[in-house]
Amino acid sequence: MEYIRLGSSGLEVSRIGLGMMSYGDPALQPWALREEQAEPIVRHAVEAGVTFFDTADMYSSGASEEITGRLLATLFTSRDDYVLATKVYYPTGPGPNDRGLSRKHILSAIDASLRRLGTDYIDLYQVHRFDTATSVEETVQALDDLVRTGKVRYIGASAMYAWQFAKLQHCATTNGWVRFVSMQNRYNLVTREDERELLPMCIDMGVGTLPYSPLAKGLLAGTRDRAGRLHTTRGAQTAIPDRPEDFDVQDAVRDLAQGHGIPPAQVALAWLLRQPAVCAPILGATRTAHIQDATAAIELRLSDQEMAALERLYRPRLTSDYS
Repeated sequence: MEYIRLGSSGLEVSRIGLGMMSYGDPALQPWALREEQAEPIVRHAVEAGVTFFDTADMYSSGASEEITGRLLATLFTSRDDYVLATKVYYPTGPGPNDRGLSRKHILSAIDASLRRLGTDYIDLYQVHRFDTATSVEETVQALDDLVRTGKVRYIGASAMYAWQFAKLQHCATTNGWVRFVSMQNRYNLVTREDERELLPMCIDMGVGTLPYSPLAKGLLAGTRDRAGRLHTTRGAQTAIPDRPEDFDVQDAVRDLAQGHGIPPAQVALAWLLRQPAVCAPILGATRTAHIQDATAAIELRLSDQEMAALERLYRPRLTSDYS
């Protein structure tokens, strides 16, 4: 395993992050694994050197945080040995203040996450989306207070337009509040629109990126195909429709993988790990083989010609609304 600084911060994370959204309540998420199913996978990740774990308060209505807290407490001897990330924004209850990035919700949500995770602090607390109904000053000051009280070590953001993230960061800078150190964005070989503005801005700001859906919910690993056949339950849950040109990229990934004698997932992840803004892709693993593919991708060195062959088939898409 390799480790890398998260942007210009002093926080080091493993080059692969384990996304804990895959573990929770299958009654709420059909593809989620129960705790006893998740344990050998998380254990395998820990043994492989993964130290960065990402969840959110809304995954399986909090069950993901509970499973994450219990598993990490048993698999590590010290809380300081791993980096724990969670998120706030989406509804966690029926009330009007049980959502968003108001001061009231942030302060309530952090305490609820700490209880579910069984810890005294969150290493990386991320705003899950941009809240158009709350002033950025209210949001960022509340996050700054969490850092000053010790409940949070660093703050990050996820899935928003460049101008929205710029507003948050500018607010933090001009008021002398804690700055955002990370951006978790959807980024992979078939979703590259953030290369236009968000990723260059993150590099300029010293913000590390943590791409989620690095395999396009399995498309780049072959979990669904051009004929519409689905090979996993998770593959049917994609929020972004597949396009014919996406399967052209899938074909290029598969052909290159066959030439190396390796699974396609390794090629797609190796491409992502070479992108200059990327610190640690967030991997959703439901089998130990997924961990093996990810760690092997760190060692895979694609040539410039191979990188170009993967990239040339990409066609621009409409930017996501980040809902």
